Amino acid sequence: MSADDGGGADDSYSAVAAEQLDAMEAGDDPELYNAVLGACELIFNQPGRAQSLSAAITTKEGIRFRLAVDGHDPYKVFWASEGPRIEAVFPYP
Repeated sequence: MSADDGGGADDSYSAVAAEQLDAMEAGDDPELYNAVLGACELIFNQPGRAQSLSAAITTKEGIRFRLAVDGHDPYKVFWASEGPRIEAVFPYP
């Protein structure tokens, strides 16, 4: 998810999210990585639907959404509606 493959060049992913996704891609759980990419695709292609499936949290940067990664509890994708933009991906209860 480096800037070379679009994960930062267009600001769709924060540097934190791009680093986390790179680590997942290089990791030993391709099913998790593919499920996270599926969640990201939903966010980019159907942000209204993704928002309806997400919990909203308030941060100092504004409202962020938390979308569960299907089949991989407790992983969540944290995202902002502006863009939309993927902010982070990590296990969260």
